[in-house]
Amino acid sequence: MSERTWTEVDEYVSGLLAPHDEALGATLRESEAAGLPAIQVSPPQGKLLYLLARTVGARSILEFGTLGAYSTIWLARALPEGGRLVTLEAEPGNAEVATRNVERAGLADLVDLRVGPALDLLPVLDAEGAGPFDLTFIDADKANTPNYFTWALDHSHPGSLIVSDNVVRSGELANPESEDPTIPAQRRLHEMLAADPRVESTTIQTVGVKGHDGFNVALVVG
Repeated sequence: MSERTWTEVDEYVSGLLAPHDEALGATLRESEAAGLPAIQVSPPQGKLLYLLARTVGARSILEFGTLGAYSTIWLARALPEGGRLVTLEAEPGNAEVATRNVERAGLADLVDLRVGPALDLLPVLDAEGAGPFDLTFIDADKANTPNYFTWALDHSHPGSLIVSDNVVRSGELANPESEDPTIPAQRRLHEMLAADPRVESTTIQTVGVKGHDGFNVALVVG
């Protein structure tokens, strides 16, 4: 199997089950024009986030890593009237693009975009009494995934989902000698998950337009 095949399957699935409307298409075009890296989730992955949020009846969502707001839009569309999505973005330039994309999608009333390093923003959310969140999506700097997960778990409730993206890293997750500097953090995340009785989780490998990677889904049970 080749990346060409993976991409063709993604395109087939996207065309039938996760087609772009004008807002999603414009989000990708605006992000590309602004020079943002093309590291957003794929359309099938965006649709999965939407379905997970719908499945748990999410009214409150937290996102680590906004980029151009492509995943933000998928998640926000799953919220009911009166719902709220807090999304954290470290780069002001990315946040400007994301703000325009969210507004174009008609979701500005649901999305609360905070700008700055997430570890600096989390104490502010604490002070505001944010949470508990029904769903958290972690897709920011990979070295801090365990830190973000720890905070998210402490601000969740039984029945919440925490989704961590890009945890497999082309299979390097299984290599304790990997030279990928993000791998120690991803391995530590899995060790935390295995040891914490408050969560049940699994990691799913993925292939597609983004190559070989994977995501972890953790259900908060206590």
